Amino acid sequence: MGIEEELFVVDDRGHVVPESEAVVRAHRRLGPDEQLDHELFLQQIELQTGPHEDPDGLREDLVAQRSSAVAAARAVGLNAVAVPVDVLGGSEPRPTPESRYARMMARYGEIGRNGMTCGMHVHVEVADEDAIHVVDALRPWTPLLTALSANAPFFHGRDTHHASWRGHLWDTWPTAGPVETFGDLETYRAVVAQLIESGAALDEHMLYLDARIAERFPTVEVRVADACTDVEDALLVAEVTRGLVTTLAKEPTEPAPWRLETLKAARWRARHDGLGGTLFDPVTRAFVPAEQALDSLVKTIGASLDEAGTRDRVTDGIHRLLTRGTGADRQRAVAGDSLDLAAVMADLIRRTDPHHEEEVS
Repeated sequence: MGIEEELFVVDDRGHVVPESEAVVRAHRRLGPDEQLDHELFLQQIELQTGPHEDPDGLREDLVAQRSSAVAAARAVGLNAVAVPVDVLGGSEPRPTPESRYARMMARYGEIGRNGMTCGMHVHVEVADEDAIHVVDALRPWTPLLTALSANAPFFHGRDTHHASWRGHLWDTWPTAGPVETFGDLETYRAVVAQLIESGAALDEHMLYLDARIAERFPTVEVRVADACTDVEDALLVAEVTRGLVTTLAKEPTEPAPWRLETLKAARWRARHDGLGGTLFDPVTRAFVPAEQALDSLVKTIGASLDEAGTRDRVTDGIHRLLTRGTGADRQRAVAGDSLDLAAVMADLIRRTDPHHEEEVS
């Protein structure tokens, strides 16, 4: 399993700035082994962990990646912040000067501009013969991952009245959103070819499905999570994702049929409520209180969690989010009735650093 995270580059006031090149150069000068790269816009950077079987190894890797990104940004008087959308607004999206990104912006225009969001992608290794089955079977479960990671209530100085606004912006891409089952790899490849031929995607990398077969790795890549400010939230989402993928890969039967309307409603509910309301339970096929839906999730993936030795981590993490709140709940609490978004950004900058608790103490 591995994690890809996108972060924003911001100044000391929390305003997003197009300075990723300076941060990446500083990172290279510092000489860490960790990976840091550009993204679609100059306001963003991306980090990647290596593959890990051990959850402790994944945690150590992600902490190292985050720490080096934060250090590189600070070296040039800026900050790296794990937040899914531009909270304060006012930063005109500036594409990274690479030919592929230029082609994307030329073709998709305003849709591309909406793509200035930061998500977290989780890769889980899957045998080739199981990959399509997993992609198909994940569809009703991905909204629960969105709810656990919900971290985008504010956008461009406004309250969106959603726990996660990032997904609504991302859905403007023509290849995003719920899809029908593929059934087999041949059909999956045919759909990819049709999307590219139609112009809805430049290449396979622009297949922005909620879950897809990764291009470069023998993994299923799950792409529904917000960038999580707290490392422990990110690791929880990753471990639940691994539990789902490994559980579904062992199911011999074809996934149950789902109407696209139901899947769309489930993902909207997750984005709107986070863990503060109702969520769709794929077991009962009903919208139920969030705690009940997550209980069904844990029971479904329990054997996989036990095999990995992570049941307590997952149950404790879910309990923490249900009692303390998601990233979106934290932002709302910091903003208060006065909607102090400058305070929100200051808090996000501080908590993106994995060592922030040590600094406070």
